Amino acid sequence: MSEAKQRDEIARLAKSLFERGLTFGSSGNISVRLDDGWLMTPTGSSMGAIDPARISKLDLRGTHISGDKPTKESFLHTAMYDQRPNAGAIVHLHSTHSVAVSCLHDIDHNNVLPPLTAYYVMRIGTLPLIPYFAPGDMDLARAVSEMANRHHAVLLANHGPVVAGKSLSDAVYATEELEETAKLFLALQGMRTRPLTDDQVTDLRKRFPTQT
Repeated sequence: MSEAKQRDEIARLAKSLFERGLTFGSSGNISVRLDDGWLMTPTGSSMGAIDPARISKLDLRGTHISGDKPTKESFLHTAMYDQRPNAGAIVHLHSTHSVAVSCLHDIDHNNVLPPLTAYYVMRIGTLPLIPYFAPGDMDLARAVSEMANRHHAVLLANHGPVVAGKSLSDAVYATEELEETAKLFLALQGMRTRPLTDDQVTDLRKRFPTQT
């Protein structure tokens, strides 16, 4: 896919996420890997109104070379790309239900959400919780990097998900699946639930191995 088409796809999918309430205000950011660097949504921009021509471009060293200034969370993206060479895109949102789960006290920090559906297992697998760091803190990048070689999706405490995919559409679909599973998880609080068994999860992982 040409760079121009990738820019258009970023703008189109960002608008779709915004219009469906998965991101709001100027929150959230998207990046796509290029042969010579990355495209990233600009800082302070609404994902509902991304201008493809003004999307930030960074070189392979992470230096901003064209477009508007990149998202201030660009270091989250580069930290994950460094650990996941097959990742083609990353989506980071402040989606309501995922953030709500990240604020809960009694959750498993090694795997935040139970395997409620097959598609959650297929698209997310396991979801570790990254401890809270203030926005812009480089220790957050280090914490993400430590997990990213084993997980293509992580949940930042009191912040939101960061999800890598082989392609941008893969990353978006996985992020949507995470948000819907978080919504289910919250809706089922206080009820007896029947998540998938360990054998069912193992079978799904064999049938649908992670591609990033």
